[in-house]
Amino acid sequence: MASKETQIVNLLTCPFCHNDKDFFEVAEDALITTYYGQNEDGSFTANDQNSEILGNVKLFCGSCGENLDAFHERFREMVF
Repeated sequence: MASKETQIVNLLTCPFCHNDKDFFEVAEDALITTYYGQNEDGSFTANDQNSEILGNVKLFCGSCGENLDAFHERFREMVF
């Protein structure tokens, strides 16, 4: 029996450059708190980090840099 290749039909694809691999978000007005512990030699090590986004979050293509906000809700639904 011949095997069928599985094809994913709901991949997010940039309509400008057809990238379907790399994307990034930019958060505006973000508050980032990092907690540090001081080591015996005087250096510091980050122990924990919290972030709170106060503004908009935008989605961009990681290849061509185009704004993909029209796809942002779908993107957020698929982040696991």
